[in-house]
Amino acid sequence: MKELISAWLVEQGINQSYLNITTEAISSIIVFLLCSLSYYFAKHQLLAMVHRIVVASRNEWDDMLIEHKVFTRIALLVPFIVLLFLIPHALEKDSAYSYFLLTIAKVAITFQIARALSALLNTANSLYDQTSQKRDLPINATVQLIKLVVYIVASILAISFILDKSPLYLLSGLGALTAVLLLIFQDTIKGLVASIQISANRMVAPGDWIEMPKYGADGDVIEIGLNTVKVRNFDNTVTTIPTYALVSESFRNWRGMFNAGGRRIKRSLIIDVNTIHFCSKEELAILENIVLLKTYLAKKKQEVEEDNQQKGIDSNDPVNARQLTNIGTFRVYIESYLKQHSKVHPNMTCMVRQLPATAVGLPLELYFFTNDVAWVNYEKIQADIFDHLFAVAAHFNLRIFQEPSGYDWRLAH
Repeated sequence: MKELISAWLVEQGINQSYLNITTEAISSIIVFLLCSLSYYFAKHQLLAMVHRIVVASRNEWDDMLIEHKVFTRIALLVPFIVLLFLIPHALEKDSAYSYFLLTIAKVAITFQIARALSALLNTANSLYDQTSQKRDLPINATVQLIKLVVYIVASILAISFILDKSPLYLLSGLGALTAVLLLIFQDTIKGLVASIQISANRMVAPGDWIEMPKYGADGDVIEIGLNTVKVRNFDNTVTTIPTYALVSESFRNWRGMFNAGGRRIKRSLIIDVNTIHFCSKEELAILENIVLLKTYLAKKKQEVEEDNQQKGIDSNDPVNARQLTNIGTFRVYIESYLKQHSKVHPNMTCMVRQLPATAVGLPLELYFFTNDVAWVNYEKIQADIFDHLFAVAAHFNLRIFQEPSGYDWRLAH
C-alpha cells in the first residue's frame, strides 16, 4: 500500500523532500478510515445481525451473552485487529511511529480479549446462578479469582509489548517482589482460602439469612465475593463483611430453620404466684365445659379420687388430699391448645414447662415451632397465640403479672 501511495504522489509531482512524510500521513489517514469503517460494520451491521439471531432463538443462554455484552466487547476487537494487520503494509516498518501504533494495537487487543473473557465469565456465573446448585455452591468468588488472573496475565503481556521483552523476562523479576505482592494481595489471598472453605463446607450461600452483630449484619446474603460478602439487612441497608471473617469469626445462619420448615417460639407467661391455688369443685365444673380439657379432667378426677381412696384420705382435706391446681390445669390447656393449632408444627418439640419462680412471679414457658417460617406470618402466629392465652388466663382464676401502675394504686385506695 505504501508503495502505491508513494508512486501516485510522484506522479502528482510532489517534492521529494516531502514525499516520505506525505506518504506516511496519507497512509495513516487511510488506515484510520479503514479501522473506523471496520468498527462501524462490526458494531452496526455484524453485531445487529447477531442480536437479531439471538433474539429469534429459543435458548436463554445466548440472551445472557447479550446482557453481559460479550458480543459488544468482541466487536471492539475488529478495529484493533485491522490496525495490527494494516500497519506493516501501510507504514514504515522500522519507524518509531509504526512501532508506537503496533504497540497500541497489541495492548488494546490484549485488554479487549481480557474484557471479553470477563464478560463470558459473568455470563457463566449468571447461568450457574439459575441452577438448583446455586444456593449451596456459589461460584462468584471463583469467577472473580479467574478474572483477576486473566487481567494479571493481560497486564504482563501488555507490559512485555511496551518494553519489547518476553513475558518470561518479566515473570522472572516477580520472584523478588513476592513479599510485596503478598502484602498487596493479602486480603485477596485470605478471601480466596475463605471462599473455598465456605463453598466446601456449605457454611453460607446467597439467599441465606445470617446474623453477625459485630459487623451490624442481620439479613439476607446477596453476594459472596472474593474479598467481601454483601448482606442486605431488613431495613434495606447493605452491610459488607470481609469474606475471611465468616471463617475466622462466628455468625448465625438461619438456613437450617428454613430447611426444616419450622421456626421456634420460646416465650414465657409470668403468672402472679398469689393467684395459684387448688381448684374447687365449682371451678372444675366450669373448666369441664372447655372442650380441650373435658377428656383430661374426667380422667384426672377419677385418678385423683382413686388415689385418695387407696390412701384413705378424705378428698375434702385441703392439705393431705391430692387435688388439681389451676396452674397445672392451665398448663395442660396450653399444651392441648398448641397441639391442635393449625399453625403449630406437629412433628417438632411442643411443651409447656415451669421455670424457677422469680421476684416477679412464676414463668410458664412455651416451647414450640410454627409450620410457617416467613417472618411476617411467624410474628402473626405468635401474637395470635399469646393474645388468646393472655385473655383465657382469667378463666382459670390466674393473673398475668405486671408492675403496678398508677391505676392499680388508685384502686387500692
